[in-house]
Amino acid sequence: MRIALFPGSFDPFTNGHLDVVRRGISLFDQIIIAIGNNSSKSRYLPVEQMTEMIAEVFRDEPRVSVQSYKGLTADYARETGARYLLRGLRNTTDFEYENTIAQANRHVNPDLETVFLITSPTLAAISSTIIREIHRFGGNVDDFVPFALPAAEPLKG
Repeated sequence: MRIALFPGSFDPFTNGHLDVVRRGISLFDQIIIAIGNNSSKSRYLPVEQMTEMIAEVFRDEPRVSVQSYKGLTADYARETGARYLLRGLRNTTDFEYENTIAQANRHVNPDLETVFLITSPTLAAISSTIIREIHRFGGNVDDFVPFALPAAEPLKG
């Protein structure tokens, strides 16, 4: 069975992420969307809430599951039986960053292969960072995410 782990902070999960998963389904028997705890980032939306929202998007696709994890992605892949990491690339900057991570993951788990999918051109400009910023200031992000985000907390100061 070809199991792929699609790891990320998914804060929030975007239509670009959705595109990668939908296209990845044709390549893998199972995709685990794995929401990691990135020690260098503080979350905008709680992991539990994002897990539920993503799971709802894929409720009719039994080959896709959503889990959260802590620790190294390569170790978590081993724990889940995933031999592939699925990653999306929007641009060359993403490639440089993802290539370094792929090499490190392969060092930690030599059986792990990273598979890159190029983001569909219409979605390449979407990033979780931009979506968070628009949402934080009360802008409409409906075109960028596959679900409605909760109302933004009022800005203080």
